Amino acid sequence: MLVVSTFIPDQQELVERLKIHFPAVTFSFYENIDLVPSEEWTTAEVLITYGEDLKPHHIHDASALRWIMVTSAGMELMPLKELDQRNILVTNAKGIHKIPMAEYTLAMMLQTARNTKRLIASEIEGKWDRNTPISELNGRTLTILGAGSIGGEIARLASAFSMRILGVNSSGRGVPFIDEMYTLNELDIVLPQSDYVVSVLPSTIETRRLLKEKHFSLMKNSAVFINVGRGDLVDEKMLMHALEHGEIAHAVLDVFEVEPLPQDHPFWKMENVTVTPHLSSRTKGYQPRALEIFQHNLQVYLQGGSDYQNIINVKRGY
Repeated sequence: MLVVSTFIPDQQELVERLKIHFPAVTFSFYENIDLVPSEEWTTAEVLITYGEDLKPHHIHDASALRWIMVTSAGMELMPLKELDQRNILVTNAKGIHKIPMAEYTLAMMLQTARNTKRLIASEIEGKWDRNTPISELNGRTLTILGAGSIGGEIARLASAFSMRILGVNSSGRGVPFIDEMYTLNELDIVLPQSDYVVSVLPSTIETRRLLKEKHFSLMKNSAVFINVGRGDLVDEKMLMHALEHGEIAHAVLDVFEVEPLPQDHPFWKMENVTVTPHLSSRTKGYQPRALEIFQHNLQVYLQGGSDYQNIINVKRGY
């Protein structure tokens, strides 16, 4: 059986581990999906991909394709309609991001509370400024939009700082370490209470442009908005307006409508914006964790089982 992968591990031992565990499987690795020879593409049963390179015509040509392992969580760039028509199994790496993304989020919350950007600027200038405003996370209210595995880990870490934690998801179902749960239809209730609003929402029909101008006007003027989910959650011009008019105090943005963020984008120069290049989930543990899920699912696939981890509903996109 042939497995084609456009996901190339940085550590060669990860590739060797796959070959040792599955000696009857042939693995072919390519830096780009268009580099895959046609004879391999038409005979491959399994594809491993980051989920950004697959187009409808690839699905049409891959006549033997039965399963796609996406080594990320986002599905918005996948040709879901064509996958549904072919009834191709899709699994992803949901859950592996919770540790790095939760640590990133807490780091950014602490950065804004401790006014780290101003402290660093003062250090560079050699300026001794003991009047730098400093605050705490203790006793503050954190709202997590998209309270799932990642949101739950953020909540677990935030609870160590004695924060009050509110969660929002599509069902309102409870999540450990979150004090109160709400649905997406109840944003008007939770946003006015929030000192920190963190979004880990995926990009779906329900979440695109979910946050409107009224939502930012409902937030505290001192609130911090952190987006580690997807950039299309909010219109960037509207977010800039909210920041420029003091509707919120700060935005930490790891995801954007267009990536890479253009060099002339105003976000780069705004003092109340922290920009990071979509790396909240990236650590040395990312690839090993993704391949652990793949190895489990490959064993299930070879045995004809059904106990797959992270099956995607391609009709819904998640």
